[in-house]
Amino acid sequence: MELVVRKNDLLRELQLFQGIVERKNTIPILANVLMEAKGDQVSFLATDLEVGLRSKCAAMVSKNGALTLPAKKFYEIIKSLPETDVRIAEEKGGVKVAADRFDSRMQTLPREDFPTLPESGGSPSAALPRAALKEMVAKTHFAITGEDTRYFLNGALFVLRPDTMSLVATDGHRLALVTVPRDGKATKDADEVRAILPKKTLGELARLLQDGDEDIRYERGENHLFFDVGGRLLISRMIDGQFPAYERVIPKGNDKHVEFERDRLTNAVRRVALLSNERSRAVKILIDRGKVDVTSSSPDLGEATETLTVEYAGGPMQICFNAQYVLDFLSAVSTDVVSLDLKDEVSQAVMKPVGAEAYEYTYVIMPMRV
Repeated sequence: MELVVRKNDLLRELQLFQGIVERKNTIPILANVLMEAKGDQVSFLATDLEVGLRSKCAAMVSKNGALTLPAKKFYEIIKSLPETDVRIAEEKGGVKVAADRFDSRMQTLPREDFPTLPESGGSPSAALPRAALKEMVAKTHFAITGEDTRYFLNGALFVLRPDTMSLVATDGHRLALVTVPRDGKATKDADEVRAILPKKTLGELARLLQDGDEDIRYERGENHLFFDVGGRLLISRMIDGQFPAYERVIPKGNDKHVEFERDRLTNAVRRVALLSNERSRAVKILIDRGKVDVTSSSPDLGEATETLTVEYAGGPMQICFNAQYVLDFLSAVSTDVVSLDLKDEVSQAVMKPVGAEAYEYTYVIMPMRV
């Protein structure tokens, strides 16, 4: 293999692989990125066997070929170079990477050792609006657990219907559900399609969705999901399992309704939580006619209170939440006003953005017993 490629073109693609490759993987080849040069482009592939990414960029290829390079070290070298052309050439016992007056040789691993990933194109695909998908990931990603032994909770459930799509995540203490409409071109009698996406997949998808505005092509294979984002293909293994019946978790009888200015509630919870118990992060919400007191106390640190003026004419009640769970929701929404619907101090509460357009967002949060 021998080619010349612009530094910035190469860097842009290599950057996308940094979250996928595992430096400490027990399989050495998984720390490498596979490069294939052909025609007028060079393509890249990296995987950790759960998530994979294919991408490409323009290059002047003088000799076709394929090789693997350590993804992180290769990225660090390219990042350190000045804006210029990078020359990459396979040599006996390694790969030469040179630019300007810089010259280096890197170790490679056999291309034959690199795992084969499934190809897309074998199943029907669907078009997903990019902006909507980006919103959905941002509003649910944080609610996925990372360590739960119930492996099906280590991902988010993606539900594709003819006229809407939903993403839902839960860690057993809170649940985030966002639903957005889809273009009505789909047939109304089409089946609902469900798949559990690993947490890492959503993180990589969020990174790919940052730039651009074109629709995403989505395809579900037998065991894998494919997201074509502007010519880059994210390949994800599906989590095999039965996601909880999330519809049953959302309470229907919460009859106490309070609305807050989002910024004021965010600042109050953030300030008061500074003196909360560092392990539980508990803040108490005391609701009374016309006001809400946000309080915290810790035997070691002290106590704090902040009062917010609200429109509320019901009876007094109190409920206790993990402050971080509340702040996660408040930072995920962009409306000026948010609502809190309660039943009593031991039942699930529901938080929602007020006046949100183009999506429906429901956040269920379990109270704490302190």
